Amino acid sequence: MKPAAIGVRMHSGWGALVAVTNSAGKIEVIERRRIEVITEAAPGAKQPYHFAANLELPEAPKFIAKCFAASKSLATQALRDLLAELSARQFRVAGAAVLLASGRTLPPLEKILVAHPLLHTAEGQFFREVFAKACESLALPVTGIRERDLDAQLQQTFGKAATKVQRQIADSGRALGPPWTADQKTAAFAALTLLAKKRR
Repeated sequence: MKPAAIGVRMHSGWGALVAVTNSAGKIEVIERRRIEVITEAAPGAKQPYHFAANLELPEAPKFIAKCFAASKSLATQALRDLLAELSARQFRVAGAAVLLASGRTLPPLEKILVAHPLLHTAEGQFFREVFAKACESLALPVTGIRERDLDAQLQQTFGKAATKVQRQIADSGRALGPPWTADQKTAAFAALTLLAKKRR
């Protein structure tokens, strides 16, 4: 089976996922999809911290935990389906890379709920953690890569070939067609970096 890796860039309620393989320097995007990790009709599912800010404090953590469990279940099923499909196509996924924000440590919940910018920060972290925990539940190794460190990691991992790797990923969009935005490109770069490290 050919080794492959997954990269994902999460948003509120969904993620841009890309799976790649790299054989003798030939990079191939073997899967690209949007994974939904919320039920749109569920109140507060897309912005759980914003919703929780309007609840009494004892109810807020219960609501957030309920949303997390529901989102993790959806993410786990989406991943399980993907891994099965790739396995049937003779690809073995070595791990998943989740793109992270700055990695700022959040304060206690009661402080998050009264500061609007922190609601957005917490929700970003919430959905990245949803995906990471879904990976863990399927025994799929997961690595967080800070988005601002991605270029440096590419240079460190591929050296002089980094520019060629970046060009191959950028050019992949022509063959694949849309969407091939920053979401998919950064997810692909993260996956390739992880795959190279796994091979070592």
